[in-house]
Amino acid sequence: MNKIKLIPGALACCVIAVLSFDGAKAQGTGGAMPQPAGPQANDWMVVFPPHRVVGDVYYVGSAGLASYLITTSAGHILINSSLEASVPLIKASVEKLGFKFSDVKILLISHAHFDHCAGSARVKELTGAKYMVMDADVPVVESGGKADFQYGNSPDTLYPAMKVDRVLHDGDEVKLGGVALVARKTPGHTKGCTTWTMKAGDGTDGKRYDVVIVGSPNVNDGYKLVNNAAYPEIAQDYERAFRVWKSLACDVFLGAHGSYYGMSEKFASMKDGAANPFVDAEGYKRYIAEREAAFREEWKKQQGQK
Repeated sequence: MNKIKLIPGALACCVIAVLSFDGAKAQGTGGAMPQPAGPQANDWMVVFPPHRVVGDVYYVGSAGLASYLITTSAGHILINSSLEASVPLIKASVEKLGFKFSDVKILLISHAHFDHCAGSARVKELTGAKYMVMDADVPVVESGGKADFQYGNSPDTLYPAMKVDRVLHDGDEVKLGGVALVARKTPGHTKGCTTWTMKAGDGTDGKRYDVVIVGSPNVNDGYKLVNNAAYPEIAQDYERAFRVWKSLACDVFLGAHGSYYGMSEKFASMKDGAANPFVDAEGYKRYIAEREAAFREEWKKQQGQK
């Protein structure tokens, strides 16, 4: 059984003053792509205690936007730069864990929406990290969001255009310091939505755990699953993605938003010497099954309306 050890000071939590988003945030229940401005701020810029998930995998995101640091002997890998305003928060979380932000050598993303990649230009400026993106999301990233099939004409969702250093394809490995992540293309939410898989262990029981970081299985408000001229194969791509997710071995279930896997509740249950709450194979299966059912219900509804 995997045991956890809490990091001293990890329970300190505060709120950054720049709170600029409201509306429906991207959650495990789907919802609209959030828009800037509004009287109520959501949790995207609420600082969450950085913490070890398992082995060399650490959470360094906010309460609402997930970012992960994978540490290695040759530098580190960061998954998701989040908003431009998120970068100082992510940097502070990395440093609070005792690592140097400047040691980030590779930058990856879950998918090319602004809440996961708008900060990439700033991360690269600060670290010089190589930016690696799934093939079908490259045009979106390099256009600053303008090539997105759904949000390309929405100024509030655009972000600094960024040149990609390595174009990834389904099944490609990203390696650094003896650590290997596998990029699985799970399209639909974006054309290049990426689910990351890797092996990790913390040395307490000698077991290696299958870690899955889900890109996004959600059908956002306004997505056309039928007769979508900008993305004709969108429904079939979602079906492909669910086949991939159901095929993956998963012990540790993570995602592009902490709400996908009940991060706050699991973190609150962490105790020294206790079983690691992030080891949740059954939770992963339930989540994917629930999200697939929601997708198929929406698809059926739209087919009846055509």
